[in-house]
Amino acid sequence: MLAEFSIIPVGVGESMGDQIAKVLKIVDESGIPYKANPMGTVIEGSWDEVMSIIKKCHQAVTSDCPRILISISIDDRKDKPNRITEKLKSVEKRLGKEVKK
Repeated sequence: MLAEFSIIPVGVGESMGDQIAKVLKIVDESGIPYKANPMGTVIEGSWDEVMSIIKKCHQAVTSDCPRILISISIDDRKDKPNRITEKLKSVEKRLGKEVKK
């Protein structure tokens, strides 16, 4: 399963860097495959792994923020492994070139 999620802390001012760093530390320490991007993070794992990580991230950010917005998009396909890298490679093959990362 692939899940892209973003956590937006509300009420902490313009900069969210400290809260985002907390989230990425949790994701990184989980050991599951992930890719961070400017608007969110993609993680790959089982339903329980993915939801557990998102829950831990939520709990870490709620300690500092009065309000949090969380967006989650899930792509659950069981017949293809390593989709966090293979999905983009498939598109690049069709394009005949690498996409910007």
